[in-house]
Amino acid sequence: SSRRVRPGDAVVVSGPIGDHGIAILSRRAGLELEGAIESDTAPLHELVAAALAACPEIHAMRDPTRGGVAATVVEIAGRNQLGIELDEAALPVRESVRGACEIFGLDPLLVANEGKLIVFVPEAGSAALMAALHDPPLGRGAARIGAVTAAHPGVVTVRTLGGERVLDLPFAEQLPRIC
Repeated sequence: SSRRVRPGDAVVVSGPIGDHGIAILSRRAGLELEGAIESDTAPLHELVAAALAACPEIHAMRDPTRGGVAATVVEIAGRNQLGIELDEAALPVRESVRGACEIFGLDPLLVANEGKLIVFVPEAGSAALMAALHDPPLGRGAARIGAVTAAHPGVVTVRTLGGERVLDLPFAEQLPRIC
């Protein structure tokens, strides 16, 4: 449950983000983009089983579908009055997806995923979790993307090359409903 998320937890994503949303958007727009862009739709049960076997102290897991990673972390930060700090450089985003996001003016954190997990785990268990996630094919791109903090309750920040920005959800949908 997201109620179990605590300051000191690591935030881990199971692989590259934004693939599904950009795949759907580019098909709808009839665009041929450079590089392979395919949906990441996949069953997550084996990845979840591997994660729980390696790290039973996991506090929460979420599937960052509609609203992407941003919706997941902003909701948990707000609901629990915790700060979450993400590292933009650590976000796993395929170059083809990053390029498409730049063309469309989208933030990869807000783009839908269909075969990814966001995991909140005590920092002490993050190494075991990462090792377990990297074994199954679906988790080979897993990355530790941030941490939960007691600072700035209810706010998600993203550390960038130039400083830090607050991550919030857009007033309207960035992408039309895709599923």
